[in-house]
Amino acid sequence: MNVKKEINVGGQAVIEGVMMRGPDVLATAIRRRDGSIELYKQPFTTKAKKGTFLGWPIVRGFVSLIEMLLIGFKTLTLSANRYELDLKADESASGKQQKEKSKSARQTEDLLTYVVAFGLAFLLFGYLPYRLADWLGLSKQNLYFNLFAGAVRIAFFVLYIWLISLMKDVRRLFQYHGAEHKNVNAYEKETGLQIPQIQTNSTIHPRCGTSFMFFVLLIAILVFSIVDTLVSVFILHGKVPVLLRLGYHMLLIPLVSGISYEVLKFSGRNLKHPVVKMLTVPGMALQRITTQPPDDTMVETALVAMKAALDMDLEGHDVRVMQG
Repeated sequence: MNVKKEINVGGQAVIEGVMMRGPDVLATAIRRRDGSIELYKQPFTTKAKKGTFLGWPIVRGFVSLIEMLLIGFKTLTLSANRYELDLKADESASGKQQKEKSKSARQTEDLLTYVVAFGLAFLLFGYLPYRLADWLGLSKQNLYFNLFAGAVRIAFFVLYIWLISLMKDVRRLFQYHGAEHKNVNAYEKETGLQIPQIQTNSTIHPRCGTSFMFFVLLIAILVFSIVDTLVSVFILHGKVPVLLRLGYHMLLIPLVSGISYEVLKFSGRNLKHPVVKMLTVPGMALQRITTQPPDDTMVETALVAMKAALDMDLEGHDVRVMQG
């Protein structure tokens, strides 16, 4: 009896494309304006290897998170640069070409964008929920404090996702996200890798990063409540100041993300368990916003990325294999 070897594959949507991660390869497929697909491949081996400290449970989750954040930034930058080339070509063809910004001006713009983004994230998901909980007099009740602050963070997160989903460019990004999920579902369920067959699959997937973020938000409530109680009872013997609480909560993020990673892996292997079904409902419900039905060209782009990540034959696809 032949048993199919389980090989996990997954990735993320990028601008007009999809990045997929296989066992040993990262592959990014980008749809260019002329209809062709550019493919970028590179070997990749996670630092979270079994048998090493970085491969220990909990630790491997934080290591994987950092790796995927770095990969995500790199592939998003790559796809943005390719998209910008198409925009410049369109402007040149229409005679409306704008003056090109200097490298230093672009770098300054990027830096300001990151500063504003991180500052806004700190305000909405850090300081403001804690300050609101403190204003309501919950600082002496650690469980209620973290339940309220966690609920505010979740509300801000859902509202943010919904608001950006109204933007045309973000909606296209979410369609590529849907294409990624359809391909992964087709591969894992062995429903066939022809585009019409792939399109019959769901845009929802239990191992999605959206579900991971929800686990982070929920598990943070539990972990922060336990630590706050320990600090309050055994160290301060009373109320924990908001800024101190916020400071050591930020230091606990690696622990929270590591636990969330393990919960996500466990849920992916035990989807039929009633408790797991309940835990995955919020994240999978939110995917109805973060994934949108893709068209066939998007599905094909994600298929090329997945095939390349799994070292499959790319015959039949208009692909240009690129360097870098």
